[in-house]
Amino acid sequence: MSAVDHDNIPEQALELLRAGTPVALATVVETWGSAPRPVGSMLAIGAGAEMIGSVSGGCVEGAVVAEALEAVVDGRCRVLDFGVSDDEAFAVGLACGGRIRVMVEPVDTGQGPSREMLETLVAARAARRRIALAVNPETWERRLIEGPGDPLWNAAEARFTADKSGFEGEWFIGIHNPPLRMVVVGAVHIAQPLLQMARLAGYDPVLVDPRDAFASDQRFPGETILRDWPDAALEQAGLDARTAVVTLTHDPKLDDPAIRIALRAPVFYLGCLGSTRTHAKRVARLEEAGFTPAEIARIHAPVGLDIGAKSPAEIALSILAQITERLRRPETRP
Repeated sequence: MSAVDHDNIPEQALELLRAGTPVALATVVETWGSAPRPVGSMLAIGAGAEMIGSVSGGCVEGAVVAEALEAVVDGRCRVLDFGVSDDEAFAVGLACGGRIRVMVEPVDTGQGPSREMLETLVAARAARRRIALAVNPETWERRLIEGPGDPLWNAAEARFTADKSGFEGEWFIGIHNPPLRMVVVGAVHIAQPLLQMARLAGYDPVLVDPRDAFASDQRFPGETILRDWPDAALEQAGLDARTAVVTLTHDPKLDDPAIRIALRAPVFYLGCLGSTRTHAKRVARLEEAGFTPAEIARIHAPVGLDIGAKSPAEIALSILAQITERLRRPETRP
């Protein structure tokens, strides 16, 4: 099962449905102890026993599939409670067991979500709009939450920030945030390990550099490379609140256009390579360009957490660590 499969369960469930295959969605709604998969993890099950995704890393998938196949026939939603034994947990790489609850919903039949609701969810995800699917397992009432006006909005907004699904009273709120992205400006040596580390951490990385000698496929095999001028490339990439931007060139002609675009966008992180002296000169240029002290204060510079990094890989690690801190602890500041 690929990582892409785990990230695109609603899309693949809809694809099965459109192909004429009845489908059910299984979602982890609660965990206790050392559960194999986090709350919000999903599994799509087709009527032909097709499996896409995971709710337990293999511990209870068989039982979930069996219940899902019944659900697409009888149209009933159900919540399943499983204990994961120490032996089962060890088999999937855990130190000890735990318990998980899994919600099973047949799509477009009986008590389950409608096909139209699934299509709306998939469309929002494709447009990189954050959206939550709220379900009440007592009544099987459900609705999509996208903005203020819904009684659950404040709770959903907090969960969007934490990137964490879970219960709010009787309602389970399944969070669907846009995928994380990282835009790296400058095809320098630090960018090579940073792009690899970013992908391992769940980011969709993009490299920006108009210099062909630097941004070559030989130096960055398999990477997405935008060879436009940085400001045009960042406009093309479309910066949002799930995007981190890192500038690495040391050249104001390349870094500054990207920084100006990023400062006026809702990116959750902007980090810039360079010494304290280099950053002081950068600040002066930005002030001259009309940026306020509050806007400039969004820049993390010198970039990365101070872990004593020396090599390109260590510097990349310090950058990714700081990005992670900023994402998971949004109250942190440069």
